[in-house]
Amino acid sequence: MKEAIVQPDLQVDIVDSDIPVPKDDEVVTKVVVSGSNPKDWKRPFMSNKALNSGDDIAGIVHQVGRNVYEFKPGDRVAAFHQMQSPGGSFAEYAVSWAHTTFHIPNHTSFEEAASIPLAAMTAAMGLYQRFEGMPLPWHPTTKSIPLIVYGAASAVGAYAIKLAQLSNIHPLICVAGRGIQFVETIIDSSKGDVILDYREGDDKLVANMKAAVGKVGGKVEYAFDAVSEHGSYENICKVLDHETGQITLVLPGKDYSAIPSSIKQSTTMVGAVHADMDQNQFQKETGSKTGNTDFGYVMFRFFSRGLSEGWFRGHPQEVVPGGLSGLSGALKSLKDGKASAVKYVFRLDETDGVKRSRTN
Repeated sequence: MKEAIVQPDLQVDIVDSDIPVPKDDEVVTKVVVSGSNPKDWKRPFMSNKALNSGDDIAGIVHQVGRNVYEFKPGDRVAAFHQMQSPGGSFAEYAVSWAHTTFHIPNHTSFEEAASIPLAAMTAAMGLYQRFEGMPLPWHPTTKSIPLIVYGAASAVGAYAIKLAQLSNIHPLICVAGRGIQFVETIIDSSKGDVILDYREGDDKLVANMKAAVGKVGGKVEYAFDAVSEHGSYENICKVLDHETGQITLVLPGKDYSAIPSSIKQSTTMVGAVHADMDQNQFQKETGSKTGNTDFGYVMFRFFSRGLSEGWFRGHPQEVVPGGLSGLSGALKSLKDGKASAVKYVFRLDETDGVKRSRTN
């Protein structure tokens, strides 16, 4: 099979590799469309290590491990590949664990499906696994719960908004820039949701955030920072309640010492759905035998049901010409911040050397 290896300088080598064989609890999917995320350029660039860094899979099940009971060859699926492990999505065939694989209905395109796995699960984990007190979407709140979403036009920010809507979390104080027109399509202004433009400068933004908070009782306790750099959390902390406030961030390994110690902070690491990194402590505190992997299992199937019934949708997509042959340019565009309110996706059969066999 053809596989794309991303070099530290973001050049891409298309190589011939063996088709992977699934382990007992794994699914091997023939990739029709691969998605992409900012981490896809960051991993090879920052680690100085070449790898197939893709994690968003959409395609047709090729083979399953002996313990897999939900999927069979021929099924239409999307999946979240385990980051930094072999079998990434920038290839004709990719590997995922069964619990991070989910069915997609016939009316959902592979392009849309490829926009979902990593970003939507990051949003779900941030809202429901990192915040304390957030109502789950199948038990929506009937009271006002103001929430700041910083980076609202990004895929993670947009999915946070969509899930918050399902949980009836309002008003949403959304911060965006070039993608404001898109964000307007996913908020509910009748419930007090607003969009603020960070391009007006930090001072103006903070003043507008304070004004928005003032209209909802003068107190906001939750902030989802889908940017986590360029002054985002510093701005948030100027309006977030310093006694009961909670903020979750998405970039690991950064210095967040500017966040007041009285504000509860967490980092949402979506890779936790593949390995319960905090489950031991969780079990000590609660005695529970379940954790992040089980949360991932449930939420991916929730996404599947939402796609089927029409109350959940993917992020807008831009198909990159040439399949994996266009990957290098797309990753450089992600690095340069050119993507706004869009996911770059790649049709595998447009890659040089891949047999054209269009699958609907």
